[in-house]
Amino acid sequence: MGERRWRVQVLRRPQKVLRRLPKNLLQRIREAIWSLADDPRPPGCVKLVGYDNLYRLRVGDWRIIYAVEDDQLIILVIEIAPRGGVYERLTR
Repeated sequence: MGERRWRVQVLRRPQKVLRRLPKNLLQRIREAIWSLADDPRPPGCVKLVGYDNLYRLRVGDWRIIYAVEDDQLIILVIEIAPRGGVYERLTR
């Protein structure tokens, strides 16, 4: 049997951020997001302390914050932002 592929969903706020990015950065971030469908916990990702299922992935100076729903095979991208302010927007 083949491995089941994860489904990736991007929330509205990160979608708006993606629309405003320069083309080269947009391509790098999109590639990172879609690669999560094959490996939701790739090398370099970090589980966020204080959250059950949130992870951070770095793309240059930008951060992708996403949730892993293991029981449903869903990756939910909840935030994309430059390093620094991304963590203040998260609620526990």
